[in-house]
Parts: sequence; C-alpha cells; structure tokens
Amino acid sequence: MGVGEIVADRRQVLRFGALAAGAPAVLGATSAPAGAGPQDRGHGRPPSLVIGHRGASGYRPEHTLASYELAARMGADFIEPDLVATKDHVLVARHEPEIGGTTDVASRPEFAARRRTVVLDGVSTTGWFTHDFTLAELKTLRAVERIPQVRQHNTLYDGRFEVPTFQEILDLRKRLSRELDREIGVYPETKHPTYFRRLGLDLETPLVRALRRNGLDRRDAKVFVQSFEAVNLRSLHDEHKLRAPLVFLTSAAGNPFDDPTSYAEYLTPAGLRQLARYADGIGPEKGQVIPRDADGTLGTPTSLVADAHAAGLTVHPYTFRAENQFLPAEFRVGTDPAAYGRAIDEQVAFLRTGIDGLFTDQPDIGVLARSVAFQRV
Repeated sequence: MGVGEIVADRRQVLRFGALAAGAPAVLGATSAPAGAGPQDRGHGRPPSLVIGHRGASGYRPEHTLASYELAARMGADFIEPDLVATKDHVLVARHEPEIGGTTDVASRPEFAARRRTVVLDGVSTTGWFTHDFTLAELKTLRAVERIPQVRQHNTLYDGRFEVPTFQEILDLRKRLSRELDREIGVYPETKHPTYFRRLGLDLETPLVRALRRNGLDRRDAKVFVQSFEAVNLRSLHDEHKLRAPLVFLTSAAGNPFDDPTSYAEYLTPAGLRQLARYADGIGPEKGQVIPRDADGTLGTPTSLVADAHAAGLTVHPYTFRAENQFLPAEFRVGTDPAAYGRAIDEQVAFLRTGIDGLFTDQPDIGVLARSVAFQRV
C-alpha cells in the first residue's frame, strides 16, 4: 500500500504501520494481553510497558473512569491519573487544578462566582480550581474533552462522566485486574505538589495513605509515582518512606518549580546518579530521547537511555499521540493536522532505542507498536 492510498483513520493506520515495519499480518493485536511484548531485550530488563496516558485519552475524555477502563481493555499495562486536591483534601484526577477546560463548570451558573485568578507555579492563571470545591460539589460537574478541535470524536462523550477520585480509580484497577486476568498497574502523577502544599493541601499524605490502604506500597507493586518536582519525590522517599517506585518527569527546557537545578542538569550522567538515590526511573519528554532535526524529522538518538540505564534508572518517555500535528514530519499522512499519521512507526523507532515503556494517548497503538518493534504478535 502506498502512502498516497492511505485513508487516515485508525484502522488503516494500524494496518499500514504493521506492514511498513515488516511485521506479519496482525489480527486483533490490540486486544492481546499487555504481557505479549518481549520478555527480555538482552539487557535483563522487563518488557517495554504501555502506559495509558490519562487513560485512553485519544478515544475518551481524559481522566475519566471510562478512559481508564478503555485503556486497560486495549492492553495497557498501566493507567495514568494526574492527581490534584479538593477543598476537603480528597485526591481527584484532573490534568490541572484549573478545570475550566476539562469540565462543564463554565456553564454552571451556581459556580460562576468561583472563577478567579491565582498564581500557579509563578504563572497567573484564571479559571475554576479544584481546591475551591468540595468533593460533593465536584461530583455535580461532568467531564468534557480538553482539545475538541483535535479530538472531535471525544466530544460525543461530553457531559457523560464524573470527575473520579483516586480511590475510585484504584477500585476500577482492582476490578479490571480480576476481569482481564492480569494485573493492571497505576501510574499516578502529583500535579503542582509545591502549590498544593502551600495551600495546606499536600498531595503526598493522602497519596501514600491510599496506596497503603490498598496494599500497593511495595517495591514489587505495579505502581509508579511520578512528579516533575524532585523535591516532591525526595519527600515521598525520605519523609513518607514510600516503597513504591518513583519516577522523575523532565521537560526539554527549564527547571522544576522553585528548584535551582535545571532539567538538563538532572539528566547529565552525574545528575542521573544523584536521582537514583531516591528515584527509580525518569519520564523524559520524548524529544530528549530522539530529538527532531530542523526539518521536523527524527534525528539521532541521544545517550539518555544508555546514561539512565547505567545509573540504574528506567526510561518512560512521553507523550505519543497518533495525530499528524504531534508526529515527526516523515510520519505524517496528508495535510490534516488532526488526521492520523504513521504513529506505529514513530513508536517502533523509540522502542528500538531501548526505552522501558512509553506514555501514549492511544494504548492499542502502543501495544501493536511493541509487538512490531520486537517482531512479537
């Protein structure tokens, strides 16, 4: 099949990506168990993980129980909730504490007076914030698609789903693990932990309490706790004595909030060795693994994966998405930025660098890419 003949929908993209990479024909590959990937890549490391980024956020509004459940049923090894706090100190899943773009709060006249401006990690931000609502109030709201101009299909589900609590997500994980006969992991991220700590609503205490209450604070639990703030991870490790693995998220530029050490410094060989004293892995922006050249195509992989492995750290880059606008230039199909491109081929290229897993908005594509990358179906 030539590129010009491709119809840029999900089924065609999946089929084309498998053939382009030289894999055998795949039938129903997206429903295969997540463990169907490589058991060992010659380095003694576990299979590459598929992490459902905010659930299956390419197909359902993010951070809803429907999105998390679909991710698990598509074969994701882990589901990933971003955690923020309510006014009554309950952890709920939202991309940010500001919820104007992810719920229908703007259309609720009873909450119009709650709209205000705060300084969030040094940035003036206007909207509605979870910490101004009790859990009972938040439960009256309904989730909406955050990027409707890209994911019009997801708008079909606007107004259908509640804002879930972290405990509800853990309950779902437990139920699906039984139903699917494989353990579904959970990969929570603490969002703006310094900001919430200064409000008197620290994220660490209820997070640790929830993991322990659910029997998940173990080194061998299918749990990773992630944060863009090293101070947050050190607190979880040193003060809260959390035993579940910790992952430090990094951006391509800048510093963690209120931290003089830049992300670039953290990712030097010396910085990675320091991280390994309290963290178990890193979650870099994917361009830090394979940067893009000036023409937008993939360049030469950096030494980051090898450097991190040398320090004993796993590597889970983010975020892999199927739409053209998020893909390297050579993997785009057609001119519609919201149409699907050759997402499998991009993920195969990254998996072959030796990464230990990846965050993807379309978990079925991640599962198939993993199979293609190592010629397993």
